[in-house]
Amino acid sequence: MNAVASLNAQERKVGMALAAIFGLRMLGLFLVFPVFALYARTIPGGEDMTRVGLALGAYGGTQACLQILWGAASDRWGRKPVIVAGLVLFALGSAVAALASDIDWIIAGRVIQGAGAISAAVTALAADLTRPESRTRIMAMIGASISLVFALSLVAAPILYAWIGMRGIFWLTGALSLLAIVALLKIVPPAPPPVPGERVPTRQVLFDPRLLRLNFGVFVLHFTQMALWMLVPAALATNASLALAEHWKIYLPAVLCALLLMTPLIIAAEKKGKMKAALSGAILLLIVVLLGLFQARGGALALFCWLTLFFVAFNLLEATQPSLISRIAPPAARGKAMGIYNTLQAAGLFAGGLMGGLLLEHHGEGALLGVCAALSLVWLILSLSLRIPAARLANLAHSH
Repeated sequence: MNAVASLNAQERKVGMALAAIFGLRMLGLFLVFPVFALYARTIPGGEDMTRVGLALGAYGGTQACLQILWGAASDRWGRKPVIVAGLVLFALGSAVAALASDIDWIIAGRVIQGAGAISAAVTALAADLTRPESRTRIMAMIGASISLVFALSLVAAPILYAWIGMRGIFWLTGALSLLAIVALLKIVPPAPPPVPGERVPTRQVLFDPRLLRLNFGVFVLHFTQMALWMLVPAALATNASLALAEHWKIYLPAVLCALLLMTPLIIAAEKKGKMKAALSGAILLLIVVLLGLFQARGGALALFCWLTLFFVAFNLLEATQPSLISRIAPPAARGKAMGIYNTLQAAGLFAGGLMGGLLLEHHGEGALLGVCAALSLVWLILSLSLRIPAARLANLAHSH
């Protein structure tokens, strides 16, 4: 691939706007996590930890069920209408949760929030509005916004909870979702019309060997992310002697340092046409981090270094994988392909939490890290045989 130019004005606009939309929506989600278990104790049914866990996980469950449908709908009826509908559902679910009188109504609100499964449509829209040679940087901007708001939510959630309470946080999440609609309609350029022609069968997209490799990869990545977060808080408390309210002092600097480190890596990989090498290298770095955490016995500094390297690998993979999906998938089924990808992402989060808990309880930290490393090694081997046809790249480049 030829050396690429820097992002043009439209791509910068698209990248910043879609990153803001993703960020606003994810901030609304992440603000709930650090304080919800505390709030649940104050409402009827909140003493049942199974229902509390269901309230937190219900969002991911409906996301996993509906991503493919929403992605396919965006292929047929256009990206923006589908994204707006999903954001309205998210706002509605936030209102239901804010008005809830018990844990069951909060579960209902979270189910409705998750029904607005727009991740596939947003990433497909990003692909539609950018050139193939600059697409990874756009995906990186979106991925970076998610990492950044995750770290910021750890700082902001306790403050907001003390100020406006859990109901106020739910109302805020709904308001942020509506603000994202304004950003979509006012800032993001008009989306291209749906690609004409016959619809691509789901099975053709689902069983494409190249897409299967990437879908397996996102499952492993988010399985590992969720599993690690069952270990990291305890490690920060034990090894670094940090109270839960102070964990952001490690998370936030680690995320910011990772963003500074990964940006030149992505730019260099795109300019030199080394996206597959960047993908494999990031998977290898993830394996190194897992092995390093297995051996780590240091304090705050050691954990900060390993977490920084984890966020470098995670953000590189979050950028390169969707970019490659958009290049390999048929243009008329790009939303559907992104829907399958995001479904596997949600499944990885669910499986990582479930299996991570079982492994940790019955076999210990070493088994948990070992399973994550083994899965990542399989992913690395599969990535080495990934091929992106030059003709497809050329065709996509002409389409933009």
